[in-house]
Amino acid sequence: MRLLFLGTPEFAVPALRALIAGAGGVQCDVRAVITQPDRPAGRGQKLTAPPVKIAAQQAGTPIIQTERLRTDRAVFDLLEREKPELIVVVAFGQILPADFFCYPRLGTLNIHASLLPKYRGAAPVAHALLNGEARTGVTIMKIDAGMDTGDTLSQTEVPIDENATTGEVEGLLAVEGARLLMETIPAYVSGAIAPCPQDSRLATYAPRIKKEEGRIDWSSGARALHNRIRAFNPWPGAFSLLRGQAVKLWRSRCLDSTRLGGGSPGQVAEIGREGVTVVCGDGSAILLTETQLPGRNRNSAFDMANGLKLKPGERLGAS
Repeated sequence: MRLLFLGTPEFAVPALRALIAGAGGVQCDVRAVITQPDRPAGRGQKLTAPPVKIAAQQAGTPIIQTERLRTDRAVFDLLEREKPELIVVVAFGQILPADFFCYPRLGTLNIHASLLPKYRGAAPVAHALLNGEARTGVTIMKIDAGMDTGDTLSQTEVPIDENATTGEVEGLLAVEGARLLMETIPAYVSGAIAPCPQDSRLATYAPRIKKEEGRIDWSSGARALHNRIRAFNPWPGAFSLLRGQAVKLWRSRCLDSTRLGGGSPGQVAEIGREGVTVVCGDGSAILLTETQLPGRNRNSAFDMANGLKLKPGERLGAS
C-alpha cells in the first residue's frame, strides 16, 4: 500500500519507524515523508533538523520540508506523482487543506494524544495534566475539515502517574499510538472496523500553550500548582521570580495533606535534601525538587538553595 507520512516532533517518530518496518505484518510502502523545516534550537540557536527528518534520513526515505504545505507546489506534485492510497499524519504542526486529506483513496489517518472527543486541539497532554486527569489515551481518527472532529477508528487508554510530566506522558502515548496504528490500518483497510462519528456534545478543548502561562501564581492550591509544573515540562517551563530572577520549576511533589502553621503564599517554609517546601494559597504546601537558574543547567532544588544560601521565610514570586 502506497503511503505518505506527515510529522515533525519526537512524538511522531515511533509511528514512522513502525510503518517503515512493517510492524505487525502491515505492509506499507512509505513513498515520502513531509515535515517542517529545520529550526534554531538550544542556547546557541543552532539550526536543528526535526526528529522526523532524522528518522527518515536514517531509513533512506525521501523527504520534503515545507514551511507552508497548503501553498507548496512540490507537495502537490508529489501527490500527483506517487498517488498514495493512504496518508498518515502525526503531529505535523500545520493545518491541512481539505483537498489534501481527501486525496488518497483510503483517506488520511491521524494519531491524536487524547481520548476524543476530549481534548481536541494542539496541547491535549498538557491540558490533561493541568486538569489532574488520572487517565488519558490515544485515538486513531480520520481527518476532516474540523479541528480533531473526524470519525474515530480506535482508541486505547493509558494511566497517568500523579508526578508524570507532559514529556513523559507524550513518550508513552507515542509508543502506544504507533502500536495502535499498526493494529488499526489492516482492520480499517479490510472493512473489519468502520469509522465512528464523535459525539461533539462531549467535546473539550486543549488550545496551544502560551509561554506566559508558565508563570506560577502562588495563591493557587498545591495540587493545581503541582499539575501546572508537570504540565509545562518540557515546554514552556513553569517559572517564578526569586530575588528578581526567573527560576524555572521543573519538578515538584504535592504536599496537599500538609498544613503549615502560617506563612504567606510563595514563602519558603523548609529546605531539606528532598527539596524546597513552599507555602501555597490554600494553606497546603508544594515540594520543589528540580529547578533551574537563568543561564545554568537544571539541578536539584536543594543544590539551588545551597548555592543561593536561601533561607526559610524568603518568598518566591516577589521581585
